[in-house]
Order: sequence, then C-alpha cells, then structure tokens
Amino acid sequence: MTAKIARFLEDTQPPTPCLVVDLDVVEESYRTLRTVLPLARIFYAVKANPAAPILDRLNGLGSSFDTASRGEIEMCLRAGATPDRISFGNTIKKERDIAFAYEAGVRLFAFDSAAELAKIAAAAPGAKVFCRILVECEGAEWPLSKKFGCSPEMAVELLSAARDLGLDPYGVSFHVGSQQTNLGQWDSAVGRAAAMFSVLAERDIALKMVNLGGGFPAHYRQGVEPIERYADVVMTAITTHFGNDLPEIIIEPGRSMVGDAGVIQSEVVLISTKEIGDEKRWVYLDVGKFGGLAETMDEAIKYKLRTPHDGQVGGPIVLAGPTCDSADILYEKTEYEMPFALKIGDKVEILSTGAYTSTYSAVCFNGFEPLRTYCI
Repeated sequence: MTAKIARFLEDTQPPTPCLVVDLDVVEESYRTLRTVLPLARIFYAVKANPAAPILDRLNGLGSSFDTASRGEIEMCLRAGATPDRISFGNTIKKERDIAFAYEAGVRLFAFDSAAELAKIAAAAPGAKVFCRILVECEGAEWPLSKKFGCSPEMAVELLSAARDLGLDPYGVSFHVGSQQTNLGQWDSAVGRAAAMFSVLAERDIALKMVNLGGGFPAHYRQGVEPIERYADVVMTAITTHFGNDLPEIIIEPGRSMVGDAGVIQSEVVLISTKEIGDEKRWVYLDVGKFGGLAETMDEAIKYKLRTPHDGQVGGPIVLAGPTCDSADILYEKTEYEMPFALKIGDKVEILSTGAYTSTYSAVCFNGFEPLRTYCI
C-alpha cells in the first residue's frame, strides 16, 4: 500500500471491489530490473496486467513486450511499441494470428512443436524462432505444467528443422515457474539451454538468444529474496554455462513488474459461523476467485490483507468470495486471522494484487461486473 494509493482510496472512495495500480511502482520495478540485469532485454509479460496506462508507461521507458495473442499485440502497438520490441511468446497460435503479427512487423516467435513450427514457416517466412523447453518448477508458488515446452532433445531437432524450413533458429526459452522461491532452478535450466547451443553448433546452427522467462517474485505472505539476489543467481548461471561467449539474454517479468504496484479494495459482505459456538468465522468479501483472485486456487498465492482494525485481538477465519459457487473460497486450509472487531461493511485491502487479477476477472459471472481498475 503506497501513500499514493491510500490517498486515492480516501479521496475518491471508489465502489468496491476495485484494483488500484500505482504506475510509479511499475516504473520503479522496471528501472530496478534494468539496473540489476543490465545485459538482459526486458520483455514485459503483458498477460500479467495489460492496462493501457501500464503499457504506455513501460513503452515510454523503452520496454519490450511478451505477448500471448493478437489482442495483446494490438494493445502494444497502440501504446506505441515498435514491432521489433514485440515477441509472440505463446506456443499455441492460430496461423492467421501469426500472419497478422508478421504483417504488423513482428519477427520473433515462440514454438515447442513441429506443427506450430510449420504454421510459423507458412505465415511468417524468415522469422526468428525460439523453442521453449521443459524445466523443473519445484519451488514455484504458481508452478507450470507440461502444457508448454518440449524436451531439450526434441527442441534440438525442431530448431534444426526450423533452418530447413527457411526460418532463423534464434534461441531457446524456458520458464522455471511463476513466483519461484528456489533460486537454484535457474542454474539447471540455463545449463540445459547451453548444452543445446553446443549440440546445434555441431550442426552449423549458431543459436544467439536465451529467454529466461519469468519467475521473479512479488511480495506476498511468504518472504522472498531481494531482486538483486535473483539477478546474481541468473548471471552466475549464464557466465558459468556460457563463459565469455554470452548469448543475447531476454527476461519476461510480469508478476514482479506490476504485482506490488496494485491493491484491491474490497468490502465485507457477511461474517458468519457454521455451528453454535464455532470459533472459526467465515468472512465473505465482495471479490473472490471469479472477481480476479483466481491465483488463490489450491491456495497457491497467499496475499497479505489489511483491515481497519489491524493490531486488535482476532481469531481464525475462512475467507470466501460472494458468488453462488462453492469453489469461491479463497483460504480455508491456510491459517488466516482477522480482528474480532471486523464488521459487515468494513473495507479490506488485498495487497500486491497488481498482477494476474484484472485479467482473471470473469465477465458477469453471477451478474457481478469485472474488476474495475484505476491506474494512478
């Protein structure tokens, strides 16, 4: 909660639920990454929060953009981003969307399968392509499945095929999992990528780029290492496995760029118990999983909460959303407490919610409006 957000909520008193994003925090996050990882190109992961003011601010700072769809590409172009600063990073694309991106000037495309590579070759001749590989995600609070990526051995064959199809086999990408807390994951992932560089060099294919993906953290309930520590680990891995022949380095921060910049203000709709004498209260907010807090699924992301009565005596709670869906429970197993003085109508702030909230918000589920966003 920045003083700027606190003033906005006090002065404006917007209807809840709403997300308020402090653009100065976004800029500070970008500048910090530029400082601690000066050799890396920053491609902001637009999916984290595509609000136009965020894209405008980052474009003005010279950021590049990792996009997942034609819609996100169009957003970046409207913000003034030049096509050479846009990557089509989704490995699952319609051929007509690849063609749109190519005609718009985008030349950097991700893939992880032969079929996707064929689509790129047909719709984006001569484009630069990078293959995403599977890596370990242990330690990530929002781990990734096998939906994206292929084995390094398959990636070597696919990058060889890319050359045969007239494309530019440009590099390798991976993602160690979102909100990664095990800093050792980058070393093994970079090591796999470096080994691919060596194998392909023997085939006269000179890869040029390693895309480290995301994984850098926001600040939730669990403490994390400072971003400087992440940068040290990343660069140590790069220099250890590549020596003095460093490749082009790309990072795709999303959560770490905008997560701490946002606060959701919500209202307590109901406080109840399920049995006579039950010590655990159920607290229902006017925002839940379907209002933007989808990352509480399996109680993965544990947000910090703020109430008007913090510091007073409290007790255990179950925290839930307002919809008529039994899945709309935020925290039941994770131990959360709230003050006994909390009452219906009180405002509750959910901190570090600038990433993966507004875009997860459902459109009119149960008749509730999508999460309003204010960028200040």
